[in-house]
Amino acid sequence: MAKKLDLQNLKGPQKAAIFLLVMGEEYSSQAFKLMNDSEIKRVAAAMSEIEQIPPLVLNSVMEEFMANYGKENELLIGGENFVKNVIDTTMDKNKAKSIYREIEERRRELPFVWSRDVDIHALSSHIRQEHPQTIAMILAHLPSEIAAEILSSISDEQKADIAVRIVQLGQVPEEIVREVDEALRTRVVKMGGAGHEAGGIQTLVDILNNSGKATEEVIMQSLEEDHSELANEIKSLMFTFEDLVKVDDKAMREILKKVESTVLVRAIKTASETLKQKIFGNLSTRAAEMLKEELEILGPVRLAEVEEAQQEVLKGAKELESEGKIKLGGKGKEDVLV
Repeated sequence: MAKKLDLQNLKGPQKAAIFLLVMGEEYSSQAFKLMNDSEIKRVAAAMSEIEQIPPLVLNSVMEEFMANYGKENELLIGGENFVKNVIDTTMDKNKAKSIYREIEERRRELPFVWSRDVDIHALSSHIRQEHPQTIAMILAHLPSEIAAEILSSISDEQKADIAVRIVQLGQVPEEIVREVDEALRTRVVKMGGAGHEAGGIQTLVDILNNSGKATEEVIMQSLEEDHSELANEIKSLMFTFEDLVKVDDKAMREILKKVESTVLVRAIKTASETLKQKIFGNLSTRAAEMLKEELEILGPVRLAEVEEAQQEVLKGAKELESEGKIKLGGKGKEDVLV
């Protein structure tokens, strides 16, 4: 019978079980080879009782593991190399890259890094209660995908004001960032010098690129009315799904390799005919025909699902660009090369 995991009363076998469940079957099977029969029985029993791992419990277990593997003299395994090998052999490249980034953020104790582990709706609810300037500072420090979701939940009347504040934010004293960080974490999670350069145009662009179309349109419309020069600069830096028509064929083929057909078919549901033909032309004949057939039988799809699929395609494209495999441009930029 499944038991509810209690963060305050987790025992060793339960922690091991949580860790192994997260790492996957292949790694778990290798780990069991290093245990004696008694250890295997206790950990396996704990694993069989777990149906769901609350985010706070998972975060606590992984943080404890990270703290322990950092103490090289207390472990019989190869510390950081061990973790890297485990991640590389048990997870796909994109997931591994995300974990490396988060581990590095946690090591450096970046403000608001804990936001990845809490309920986004609860976090958003608390942030919306803050002064617009504080909201701008928080969003500028949050991971852009989380900031985008929170920005979309803010009233239309405030969106543009906060967007401008993000651009103009500049340097915020570290003690203020830490105070807001700790106060917000205490309220949401209920646990207990130099400045941080934050905000700027690129920060807002990253947030808008991860926001839904409705949020983007509200902000850009207001900026075009009151801050036309800023709006034009932001437009020049943004890259949208339709801008994929500008990438050359080699780059498009690299992008399509990263996208599952179920995602791609939803993403092109509202695409222009020009972009559809661009995509079809960079697939094999059989793959293009299959995609067309899937599109024909897809039926009505919620706009939110289409936008989510398009963001997933763009995320893959930007990862390829960050790896130096392709180069993307912003709106109106024609010099898109590989």
